[in-house]
Amino acid sequence: MDHPALVALSPLDGRYAGQCAALHPVFSEFGLMHRRVRVEIAWLLALAEHPDIPELPAFDTATRAALLAIGEQFSVDDAATIKRIERTTNHDVKAVEYFIKQRMGALPGAVAATEFVHFACTSEDINNLAYALMLKDARESVLLPALDGVIAQLRAMAHAHADLAMLARTHGQPASPTTLGKEAANVVARLQRQRQQFAAVEIPGKINGAVGNFNAHVVAYPEVDWQQLAQGFVAGLGLHWNPWTTQIEPHDGIAEYCDAVRRANIVLLDLTRDLWGYIAMGYFKLALRAGEVGSSTMPHKVNPIDFENAEGNLGLANALLGHFSEKLPVSRFQRDLTDSTVLRALGTGFGHTLVALTALARGLGKLDADPARMATDLESAWEVLAEAVQTVMRRHSLPEPYEQLKALTRGRVITPAMLAAFIESLPLPESAKARLLALTPAAYTGLAGALARDV
Repeated sequence: MDHPALVALSPLDGRYAGQCAALHPVFSEFGLMHRRVRVEIAWLLALAEHPDIPELPAFDTATRAALLAIGEQFSVDDAATIKRIERTTNHDVKAVEYFIKQRMGALPGAVAATEFVHFACTSEDINNLAYALMLKDARESVLLPALDGVIAQLRAMAHAHADLAMLARTHGQPASPTTLGKEAANVVARLQRQRQQFAAVEIPGKINGAVGNFNAHVVAYPEVDWQQLAQGFVAGLGLHWNPWTTQIEPHDGIAEYCDAVRRANIVLLDLTRDLWGYIAMGYFKLALRAGEVGSSTMPHKVNPIDFENAEGNLGLANALLGHFSEKLPVSRFQRDLTDSTVLRALGTGFGHTLVALTALARGLGKLDADPARMATDLESAWEVLAEAVQTVMRRHSLPEPYEQLKALTRGRVITPAMLAAFIESLPLPESAKARLLALTPAAYTGLAGALARDV
């Protein structure tokens, strides 16, 4: 097929394939095979280095390096070889085992050790560690860097516009002013919290046999401290050892991982909708790109497509991530196979997340704040200073301050002159009265600027 992207079933492998390129070697079937091979080789080497397994002596330096190279230099052609073996075995993990044994057959120092490949392992011992490595690699090399990039853009916005006053809207109605920078800072703080929690999620792994009890291990080598060996092995992969499992690692860690990404995505979803609204209100202009079309019939249109794309993909991602976190920890008795097909779809949830982050970063790069438009809105909303006036009145014990300002402003258009006349009529100290008379909506932003710069 000359144009495979055009006939791809999923947009992640079609329209958005380029944006998901960093995840292809991680969550593809090739990525799963690659990590299975790495785990099998690492387990073989761990067994060979244990002093209480005399039938498997430590490999010499050259053989050890050659074994490691099977995993480190794993190629797409190697994956295709495993697929050919699988057509006979009809078992994907057994095909990996046979592939490694074939490669070992060409290594004089390893031929005698072939039957220690996959020693005492159930397929899930290999699979849970392979998937754990996929999640670890995706987090470290793709997801956190992409999220950090968006956070950095928002932080730059917070600092650049720390003092740019804008009308706030609670319930969609004019409210006490804020600054554009402070609103960006709010999102930075939220995302930083979710980023820290995502980065801190432990990714568990196990290698304890058919039902989690080291049954075969103990009967073959009762003198080996299998728990200690397993703990060191799993930790050596950069994972968190789980000693209590059935045949499968129960996937609670994957659920926590997915939920952490979901929470970050929810913050991002909130951001995309707010930015869409601010663009509609004219608070931002969108940079033009030569040749781009906004509408097939309305030539003037410049649409917030990047934020709409991000919103849609965040919704797709969270629907999938929610299913993963609810389904994967549930398995009948000591094992059923319903997790297997679901685990193969993990990459789709993170793929849509990455597409959303990419679109959001692209959209943020097109935003150009319009101070004049914000100033116009502020100048048309002098009623928002009612809060300031009634609060100063409270300080000085004037009667019914809230009620007086409500009668003056609620549902009415207030001009600067009307508000000034009301303030002049109040029996306030001259210093307090002067401070209120000097106040404008654009200047009524409290500590917003400082808060924006502190993020």
